[in-house]
Amino acid sequence: MTNIMTASDVHLSYGPVEALHGISMNFEEKELTALLGPSGCGKSTFLRCLNRMNDDIDNIKITGKITFEDEDIYGSKMDLVKLRKEVGMVFQQPTPFPFSIYNNVAYGLHLAGVKDKSIIDQRVEESLKQAAIWNEVKDDLNKNAQALSGGQQQRICIARALAVHPKVVLLDEPTSALDPISSSEIEETLLSLKHEFTFIMVTHNLQQASRISDKTAFLMNGDLIEYGSTEDMFINPKKQITSDYLNGRFG
Repeated sequence: MTNIMTASDVHLSYGPVEALHGISMNFEEKELTALLGPSGCGKSTFLRCLNRMNDDIDNIKITGKITFEDEDIYGSKMDLVKLRKEVGMVFQQPTPFPFSIYNNVAYGLHLAGVKDKSIIDQRVEESLKQAAIWNEVKDDLNKNAQALSGGQQQRICIARALAVHPKVVLLDEPTSALDPISSSEIEETLLSLKHEFTFIMVTHNLQQASRISDKTAFLMNGDLIEYGSTEDMFINPKKQITSDYLNGRFG
């Protein structure tokens, strides 16, 4: 397998407080990696380092190295617009824009300068199919996306991320704001897509991680405690603290 992203000794501080203490991980192409750990352990903070979403926070300092396709994403030559096209993001709360389903999914294509309507039409349809929502919305693409249910909105956001053909999609607890049925639909969607895209997902749902991820990382207090195949970690964790967390003794 090929590593598409690599984090090496990543430290992050907010002012004098260090929140990540030297995280090193490789992410392989076309796998789904789950980042697990109790609230406040640094999962989302680390995830946001991977497409520089933390850049706009005041008084933040990031050291170490993160590469995407062997290019240093914090290097002076990195094109941030290109990085965020290739490394997309889906947030915890569904965040469709207040316009039509079609224009939501086409948004990134317009930003990327795609003008040909037939290409945009094709990408919108393809992405909505990939996000497993085409059949529900195909007859009403002009409907305001914010009028959809929460689960549908989140699948529109996944379609929007996929439309620009990213290589990696970051997911920050994508089902935590949804009901169990919608969560299950998102899981099915991710399972069907992980052979086409690389997903890195923050979740606090242990069952979800065990069901859909290939690799699992366990973080605690800003440290990477353990990282490996999901099956190995859930069946035979190397560290007692991992076992305690996975067995619900804290968290």
